[in-house]
Amino acid sequence: MSQKKINVAIVGLGFGAEFIPIYQKHPNANMYAICQRNQEKLDEIGNAFGIEKRYADYDELLNDPNVDAVHINTPIQSHASQAIAALRAGKHVACTVPMATSVEECRQIVEAVNETGLTYMMMETVVYSREFLFIKELYENGELGKIQFLRGSHQQEMGGWPGYWEGLPPMHYATHCVSPVLALPKAEAEYVSCFGSGRIDENLIPKYGSPFAIESCHIKLKDSDLSAEVTRSLFNTARQYRESFDVYGSKKSFEWTLVE
Repeated sequence: MSQKKINVAIVGLGFGAEFIPIYQKHPNANMYAICQRNQEKLDEIGNAFGIEKRYADYDELLNDPNVDAVHINTPIQSHASQAIAALRAGKHVACTVPMATSVEECRQIVEAVNETGLTYMMMETVVYSREFLFIKELYENGELGKIQFLRGSHQQEMGGWPGYWEGLPPMHYATHCVSPVLALPKAEAEYVSCFGSGRIDENLIPKYGSPFAIESCHIKLKDSDLSAEVTRSLFNTARQYRESFDVYGSKKSFEWTLVE
């Protein structure tokens, strides 16, 4: 019996537009609708990819009964509220990282999932990277031996990006370095010890009230003798882009440093 295709709506067409051809080629998805506040941009993307159903208002999209799932690619501060609204409207949700910027928002999303029975996915990419999958295979085959320590780092200079990024605390967007250190040992964090270091430009501080150029933490893994280290930077740090993930085992170790 053939599987019913899922009608997908993409919300936010900057980075989000890159997912359109992926859904169009997926055998179980129908690239049904797009949503963008700017009508000119909305029509430009819709015409380029041949998508007829277009919304400039997110609430109107959620009222469309034909939408099965939304893929949210909007500014970070909108992720939680839009995800919750979609779940409450009966839609499955995929959301670009991060899930939210507070523990309370995360709790509300989990509650909405539990109450509706719908699917929510934070679309973290590192755990699907070839590097992580290679390390995962080594670990599951026993080649690493016992894991002794894990480290993740994500440094990115965000000067010149859209204004909502300005002054964002680095750990508000740390999923690329947190996800691999938790996913490999299939662990949860028991507690976290955090430190801020350095100082960003004074004009960037008031928006979020965070002065730190670099934020780092140690994570104690629950029911384990393991801990992990995570480092993140966004502004006023002379490193354009780096993602790295290191795992140290009793038999083998692996250090992945992306250099760009």
